[in-house]
Amino acid sequence: MSVMSLRLPDELADTLANLAKATGRSKSYLAVDALREYIAREAWQIEEIQKALHEADAGDFASAEDVKAIANKWSANAG
Repeated sequence: MSVMSLRLPDELADTLANLAKATGRSKSYLAVDALREYIAREAWQIEEIQKALHEADAGDFASAEDVKAIANKWSANAG
């Protein structure tokens, strides 16, 4: 496991310490858990953007009829 040092704003450090105390978890555990979730979400989003860019570069777009059908579906379900 790697060691990483970082500076936290006092307010964030206090909140982290309070959360650790309330949950019975270490600050390190909570920080790693938060980073894991953030990194997974960001990695997923970047991957989806890259897929969309590849589709766009390949000219793989929805037709005007496809877009209209979806818009109509959403409009019908919203009412």
